[in-house]
Amino acid sequence: MYHLCETLGEDLDSPKCVEIKDHLDNCENCRNYFKTIETTIQFYKQYNVQLPEESHNKLLDFLGLKEDEDNPD
Repeated sequence: MYHLCETLGEDLDSPKCVEIKDHLDNCENCRNYFKTIETTIQFYKQYNVQLPEESHNKLLDFLGLKEDEDNPD
């Protein structure tokens, strides 16, 4: 949950993060999806997986984490 709130630029106790946590507590589909994403992130951290750049970019795009190249932050 911390990573999600950090990505949103929010504190864990912010209204947005509290609302997301409440939703995850009550929505099994979203909770399962969130756990899958967390497991994937932990897997990559634990095993230090090196992906080809194209695969890395596809994963970031799928997760919605790819920066817009035309409008970088």
